[in-house]
Amino acid sequence: MSKQLKTRIEKMGLVLPPAPQPAGVYRPILVIGNQILVSGQGPVLFDGSLMQGKVGSVLDKEQGKTAARQVGLTMLSTLVTHASEDLKIKRVIKVLGMVNATPEFQEHPYVINGFSELFAEVFGKENGVGVRSAVGMHLPKNIPVEIEAAFLLEE
Repeated sequence: MSKQLKTRIEKMGLVLPPAPQPAGVYRPILVIGNQILVSGQGPVLFDGSLMQGKVGSVLDKEQGKTAARQVGLTMLSTLVTHASEDLKIKRVIKVLGMVNATPEFQEHPYVINGFSELFAEVFGKENGVGVRSAVGMHLPKNIPVEIEAAFLLEE
């Protein structure tokens, strides 16, 4: 990913976890024309392990929001690790946030704000916020949040 993004991450004092390796048959990122698509990311911790727990039972909404922010750090790590250095992200286009939540839990958008707020900090409010969906479901390995995203590249 561009040196500009790496420099911005460093100046913000953000520490990135290791980029996860694919857990199946898919690419971590895919560049198509002027877009970069990022496969679903979970909250990888700094030791390479995954955060776990269902929001609404094991985790409360604040812990879920923290997990979504950790997914954002994981996604930044994936972009820095797997994208070529000449690519520059212009803006976030779309985010799909999935929350591993109990059926009674109703605050999925609040949880995904953890991711969206981080990207607004990194890319600015205008370019760091795109369209978004936030839904509840059962997620693999009992991770609390999974997020996939699409970004517009500078031409």
